[in-house]
Amino acid sequence: MPELPEVETVVRFIKPKTVGKQIDSVHPQNNYSKVLATHSAKKFNELVHRKSIDDIFRRGKYIVLKLSVGYLLIHLRMTGRLLFKLGEEDKPRHLTAKICCMDNTILYFKDYRKFGRIYYYDNLDYINSKLGIEPLSNDFSESWLHKNLSKIKRQLKPLLLDQKFIAGLGNIYVDEALWFAKLHPQQLSNTVSQKKSAVLHNAIINLLQTAIENQGTTIINFYFGEGKAGNFREQLQVFGKQNQDCPRCCTIIEKIRVAQRGTHICPKCQKI
Repeated sequence: MPELPEVETVVRFIKPKTVGKQIDSVHPQNNYSKVLATHSAKKFNELVHRKSIDDIFRRGKYIVLKLSVGYLLIHLRMTGRLLFKLGEEDKPRHLTAKICCMDNTILYFKDYRKFGRIYYYDNLDYINSKLGIEPLSNDFSESWLHKNLSKIKRQLKPLLLDQKFIAGLGNIYVDEALWFAKLHPQQLSNTVSQKKSAVLHNAIINLLQTAIENQGTTIINFYFGEGKAGNFREQLQVFGKQNQDCPRCCTIIEKIRVAQRGTHICPKCQKI
């Protein structure tokens, strides 16, 4: 599933080509009405018709189109992609929706697995109630992280994956951040020292910023634009590196299961 850097990359791709335009309609494709998650197609179009797109930004893993009235949100889930034109490899049967603008610009929603969704809300109160702090915001400080780790007794990895705790983190960047901080993913959050918490805080920010600069990480499914892949894969230290040497101590990296997720650790660097 695309994580914060990948979603931010998509936002930066579509924003210059859509802000300032008016929506004409939103059409489910291939009779896949489930793609419109909050309203029927008829009601959805009543809400968005002739609304201008005033801004586009990211909230957690959601792409948010701020309209002149209301908000249109897109969640890519596992395999969703947004395209302005279709290539030979883009099969019509894989389309779940298209957003048509008054100037004939079309934004196609391509999704092999069909888990991606489009939402309409009058405001962002509901989404904000479901999502935690943004890790690249000024509110995400060293003191915030240590304070909130300390008052919760959960294993680190499932806590960091919890979107109500920190919005936007996923499997890749949590594994990487915990490796940088030399923290075991099963260590209880309330046992993390202030010093270790500060290292984790800086690791999260640096990883996300660097990944955004590299347009995200392509492992299997993430592509944006006309088949562009993210370049951060080349800088991964442990994710997907099982049976290879740890870059820090040369111990063999292991893949274990934590919170039902494949998890990559160095057993020497990351001890409980």
